[in-house]
Amino acid sequence: MRAVITEQDIPDSGELRVPAGAIVTPSARDVAQARGVKIIELAKGESPAPVSAERTIAIGCDHGGFDLKQKLLPMFHEYGLALRDVGVNEATPVDYPDIARQVAELVASGAAARGVIIDGAGIGSAMVANKFAGVRAALCYDRASARNSREHNDANVLTLGGRLLTQTQAEDVLRTWLTTPFGGGRHAARVEKIKDIERGQCLHPTAAPKTQTQVDTQELDLLVAGIGDELLARSPAPKGEGLNIPDVVCPGCQQRCPQTCAGKSKAILAAGADRLSASDKLTHIDSAIAATIDHTLLRPEATAADIRKLCKEARKYNFASVCVNPYWASLVAGELAGSPVKVCTVVGFPLGANTTAIKVAETEAAVRVGAQEIDMVINIGELRGGNYDAVREDIRAVVNAAHQGGAIVKVILETALLDDNQKIISSTLAKVAGAEFVKTSTGFGPHGATVHDVALMRQVVGAEMGVKASGGIRTLEDLKNMAAAGATRIGASASVKIVEATAG
Repeated sequence: MRAVITEQDIPDSGELRVPAGAIVTPSARDVAQARGVKIIELAKGESPAPVSAERTIAIGCDHGGFDLKQKLLPMFHEYGLALRDVGVNEATPVDYPDIARQVAELVASGAAARGVIIDGAGIGSAMVANKFAGVRAALCYDRASARNSREHNDANVLTLGGRLLTQTQAEDVLRTWLTTPFGGGRHAARVEKIKDIERGQCLHPTAAPKTQTQVDTQELDLLVAGIGDELLARSPAPKGEGLNIPDVVCPGCQQRCPQTCAGKSKAILAAGADRLSASDKLTHIDSAIAATIDHTLLRPEATAADIRKLCKEARKYNFASVCVNPYWASLVAGELAGSPVKVCTVVGFPLGANTTAIKVAETEAAVRVGAQEIDMVINIGELRGGNYDAVREDIRAVVNAAHQGGAIVKVILETALLDDNQKIISSTLAKVAGAEFVKTSTGFGPHGATVHDVALMRQVVGAEMGVKASGGIRTLEDLKNMAAAGATRIGASASVKIVEATAG
């Protein structure tokens, strides 16, 4: 059977050696050209050069996984990986612990960088492999779980259910698992804790860790009231005068929009925003900003071709994420497989009036197909009506669903519809519910980010959470000022114009 090379098989740089007669899809060639990757077809009968242990995969299966293993073997050769195949080599019944042990020992000893074990369900082999120090085995069943196991947990053994996955499903899982790098950063500390437990350094093995702040209704009311009184006392002026923000406007304009008033945009980031959403008129900015950009397309008329173009641009420039409507999340996950660019989608968008069950279902569906960031809209009506418990639990339910799949949550407040006290309360609720970001706007409301709103949100959530300013940030001067003030994320649909102008 001839190997088929898709865009997901193209590495970020260097060269790709493919088997003789391999079919390279047009999209794969486009990606290779964009990344400067040279595709080299091996001569018939030629094998890739010998590889080190770092490029060696230990593989094994029991009788329940034999057929699937045979179907997956060509993929390892396509990636230029060496195999240590411990069997079985026929569908004769064996005990999966014996096979799993051999693979785990090879990984634990360093003889192989990673391992793949296939049994009937994949569960038992994962249990066996995780008994070995240094092995982090993960049972994966779709792209999202494969990506999460590598990016968040640095999994070095993959287990698959030979009777539960089709060949196509297994290939998707394996391809994603092989090409996704470990994310490091905050995840590195957590992997170190796993290693500490292996070394017997868990100081309180029977203590149940607290996973999120628990606040009852009475405590919540006292909390938001106290924060609200304190922050409103510090910044009582509705237009930001109490924050010492320059009131700069465009000639002839009295609207004082954040997207056109350079002084206000600069102050937004000075106030502490971590991300900003921009629209479609950007022209020039330092290329270092690329890694802070959420490359965004939420227009309802966007087509599959538009989304693929968005992803191609994101991979080329290494933007922080691609943010799209939920329907396109699966396509984006496939297009971004193997790249560091995150998959972001929206939930309860743009009104926030969906039931919590629907928001949770949206989140779970998005995570299953590969979403890593969830931008959810709060229940604005319940917030304005004072039903804070409902708002908090709505956020918390989405946060829990997202975290179970390794995704983070940004809570959209739609600040244009709230007074200052409501902005304070909703920011507090998002923090209490365990979200990672608060965000000003959907981009579909009366207006987007203002300096006053971002400063207020930053004061509420402190340094522990991100603040994303979204909506109507369009000018070059705005973005330069924001970067100079310390912004770490920018949401934009004109991201390419920003980085390409830098090269000029």
